[in-house]
Amino acid sequence: MDITLKQLRAFVTVANLGQFTLAADKLGSSQSAVSTLVRQLENNLNLRLFDRHTRLLRLTQAGMDILPVAARAVADIEGMVESSRELNALRRGKVSIAAGTVQAALLLPPLINDFNRLHPEVTVELHDVAEKTVLEQVANGSVDLGVGTVPEDDTELVGTRLTTDEFLIVLHSEDPLVRLSELRWTDLVDRKLIGPQRGNPIRDRLENELARNGIVLPLQKAMQEVALPLTIIGMVEAGLGVAIMTSAVVRLATSMGLIVRTPTEPHIKREVSVIQKRARSLSPAARRFRDFLLKSVH
Repeated sequence: MDITLKQLRAFVTVANLGQFTLAADKLGSSQSAVSTLVRQLENNLNLRLFDRHTRLLRLTQAGMDILPVAARAVADIEGMVESSRELNALRRGKVSIAAGTVQAALLLPPLINDFNRLHPEVTVELHDVAEKTVLEQVANGSVDLGVGTVPEDDTELVGTRLTTDEFLIVLHSEDPLVRLSELRWTDLVDRKLIGPQRGNPIRDRLENELARNGIVLPLQKAMQEVALPLTIIGMVEAGLGVAIMTSAVVRLATSMGLIVRTPTEPHIKREVSVIQKRARSLSPAARRFRDFLLKSVH
């Protein structure tokens, strides 16, 4: 059985208008073509749908039973086609994106606003979460996209570089380290450190790069682990320690009167990427938003 949309549409149109001629005009086809489509449908269903007389066309009982089912099928398929057109034209749609709290607060809001001006019918949902949760939500399909760092050994997620962050030190203005003309990583050995929790992709990147360069800091013992960057900043402001963070926090830290210093060699960086699930296709709206982000951030 090979029932087509054309056959169903022809049947519904003929049934509604009562004549093959009128149905052909409405469908922009010939009377013979419409008649052929209806006969094909009858053959596929092994049912007679119309009683045909010289000047009379009447639905059979089978035709009356089939008509509402066929009409719903035509409406559903045509609705699906129209929805796909609207989605591709971005006349509607929804995008969900997860980002660490700093990117969610400082990087993404103006970009979302610019995107909304171009595509006002598309809703962008922003989820501010811990860095580790960004990866989890993209992987489990809770969100379409993420902004963060993909671990080097991750085979499930793929990241496209958006920008680059550099690791730096956030200090209280009265900290003795501020007076050093040159700040080295080894100057932090005896200091109380504050930084991201273990398992955080930022922390993993930092530890890997320090180890690669032969720099030993007592991170496992001396670092107070904190989940949220704003909390880290607040602790430095209160004089509770020295923070190792990334350049994404510079605007926030300096606005609170803190001092930001970049240690000398090695300069440790991390790529901030737009993340998506490797095996998942993006909707037209999500694709457009991803491309907009990559084009807008330099």
